[in-house]
Amino acid sequence: MAHRTGSSRARAGHAATHVAAPAHAIADRSPAASGHHETRVHSTTTPAESSTSLQNCQEEEVPPRPLPESPVHPALLSSAPFLTLLGAAAGYSSRHSPSSPAPPLGRTRATSHHQPPAMGAEAEAEQLNGPGPVVVPAPRPRKGLASWALDLLESFVVRLAHDKSKTLHWLSGNFAPVVDETPPAADLPVRGHLPECLNGEFVRVGPNPKFVPVAGYHWMIHAMRIKDGKATYVSRYVKTARLKQEEYFGGAKFMKIGDLKGFFGLFMVQMQQLRKKFKVLDFTYGFGTANTALIYHHGKLMALSEADKPYVVKVLEDGDLQTLGLLDYDKRLKHSFTAHPKVDPFTDEMFTFGYSHEPPYCTYRVITKDGAMLDPVPITIPESVMMHDFAITENYSIFMDLPLLFRPKEMVKNGEFIYKFDPTKKARFGILPRYAKDDKLIRWFELPNCFIFHNANAWEEGDEVVLITCRLENPDLDKVNGHQSDKLENFGNELYEMRFNMKTGAASQKQLSVSAVDFPRVNESYTGRKQRYIYCTILDSIAKVTGIIKFDLHAEPESGKKELEVGGNVQGIYDLGPGRFGSEAIFVPKQPGVSGEEDDGYLIFFVHDENTGKSEVNVIDAKTMSADPVAVVELPNRVPYGFHAFFVTEEQLAQQQEEGR
Repeated sequence: MAHRTGSSRARAGHAATHVAAPAHAIADRSPAASGHHETRVHSTTTPAESSTSLQNCQEEEVPPRPLPESPVHPALLSSAPFLTLLGAAAGYSSRHSPSSPAPPLGRTRATSHHQPPAMGAEAEAEQLNGPGPVVVPAPRPRKGLASWALDLLESFVVRLAHDKSKTLHWLSGNFAPVVDETPPAADLPVRGHLPECLNGEFVRVGPNPKFVPVAGYHWMIHAMRIKDGKATYVSRYVKTARLKQEEYFGGAKFMKIGDLKGFFGLFMVQMQQLRKKFKVLDFTYGFGTANTALIYHHGKLMALSEADKPYVVKVLEDGDLQTLGLLDYDKRLKHSFTAHPKVDPFTDEMFTFGYSHEPPYCTYRVITKDGAMLDPVPITIPESVMMHDFAITENYSIFMDLPLLFRPKEMVKNGEFIYKFDPTKKARFGILPRYAKDDKLIRWFELPNCFIFHNANAWEEGDEVVLITCRLENPDLDKVNGHQSDKLENFGNELYEMRFNMKTGAASQKQLSVSAVDFPRVNESYTGRKQRYIYCTILDSIAKVTGIIKFDLHAEPESGKKELEVGGNVQGIYDLGPGRFGSEAIFVPKQPGVSGEEDDGYLIFFVHDENTGKSEVNVIDAKTMSADPVAVVELPNRVPYGFHAFFVTEEQLAQQQEEGR
């Protein structure tokens, strides 16, 4: 590994952005009908996993269907609520779906192939004394003639529509899944030392299809428990309603967003609608994948995707992970929930939003420090857009109305991908007082056309609101929706500073880096407040991280640079070396709060060596960015490339245990 100083360089290779993270949103637009029995558990209850229910099921198992999949980058596998849009394009609105509720969920026992037992929570339901904050998904899919006939039709069309001879880039190499979960593997080899401030659980989500995909991927959490200088590795699937149903069928069943191109996309929409109509699949509990990011709030670790409700995951004493269920905030959450909510470290409140295919296209929510979700605040924007991230300051929330649009009619008419970027429209940024009851006080600002997947932070300076973000020009997501090479030209993110003057209405932007950087992270003790240091991943190709770069916002960027290198506002680069690729790096401070030095801490991240096939966790000094890692933990299994990560502190783990969550 080479530490870059002075004029040493970290090549950005082909400027390519990681759209991995934009992804995430096949939303459940149908909350559980009142006629369904919902199992709600207090977090002290341990939910039974679907595999136990399946072993007791009397129906004959359906073997996995080894269908060739429409290749797609994992980033696009679940992105935005689109079924009704596509139904409208085909003249088949969700209005035509059957309105009758699915068979009652809960304790009803199956008496035929058409009424299998509810999966997941029956044993726990009998122990409940009252409602709790977590809903245990108990979907009720059906096998039988309709399921068999739809599988046969889909198999025939998929085989005609796709070339099986081409390598599926996003399912090969270290993008390929690891099928088996890993129970806690303790006392891993550690080179160097694990500092005391790293006592806690480092977690990261990523794509990991359990079955040969016809549709979306399931998502696995990879985690490392650190305690007193020792490390334990574990990996577990998030037990979503989607996963439970595919385990029941023994194969992939759900559509993926990457299929949605041309008439084939229309066909796949109809297949999903038919499976819903004939109750082959049960959408009562959504069909999200908890695929994108993790966050901790009010004693709960949550796995998130922007198309579904949060899934609560409990960290056990030995580092193991247990999916507890869905969090719907006592039925107050009836829309999708972003994968990037913000927790204010000074107030312990959480701020979030969801976006939709129909008005209101965006809905803003505030969640108190005690976990209560306040009333929805609709945000008025002209049309449905992908809104992957937002930001907060001490007094404001910032929404991004950017022209990556849902275009189902064009998809069918022109054979295009469902996401369409409109280069003729401006980028709009709406700034709303954090506790506004409606959007009457929102101020909209315009900047040149762009798209943004990830923001670093935002704060207030006098009359101005400052946003630090990774900006992308003219994205074409169809470039990553197919059989891809390792690198893509002209697909790069750059770090930018944007300023919005709340007094004059002026907006400006300033480029802080060349491409390609993404996954910006900061010392989260400064979330919503002015800070100095930004840590990003360096992207050599889509989803491949070649190094970690540290920016100093108090320094000016050097002009004329064409590659990322130390100097100017680039304070350090940690290069992973040839054939070694990493993931999002999380900053862990030596001391919590803002009393110490902002960059006094460590960066922790997963690394995979394609030369040896081995994976590890690296810990580096965030202040010095030294080439010598503080610690390297050797992992027992390969860890595929993934998305966002999070660090759960020892204090948060203790709160989780004390509150029974």
